[in-house]
Amino acid sequence: MIVLISSTGSDLESLAEPRFGRSPWYIKYDTTSEQWEAFENPGKALSGGAGIAAAQFAVDQKVGMVVSGDFGPNASGVLSAAKIEMVQFPQEARTVNDVLKFIKESKS
Repeated sequence: MIVLISSTGSDLESLAEPRFGRSPWYIKYDTTSEQWEAFENPGKALSGGAGIAAAQFAVDQKVGMVVSGDFGPNASGVLSAAKIEMVQFPQEARTVNDVLKFIKESKS
């Protein structure tokens, strides 16, 4: 499965970002191959509609799941319509690697 994780930085040791729409970075991770890529959030600086832009980015990346601390109503609407699973990571998940560990444990 392809997962998109909100992140403060561009690598797996970066802190997980609790805000989906305003996340500075996204880590796209393939749980099968364990390959990953980092993308700057194309909508982070928008004055409005950042959640919709972020959700559309997730749709365009063909992900099956997005993981963040929280999702606003606009992003949730787009992601739900696209049938993309939304998962909130626990507070104790500090880094992207922590989030990946949480995903692997919850899906096994």
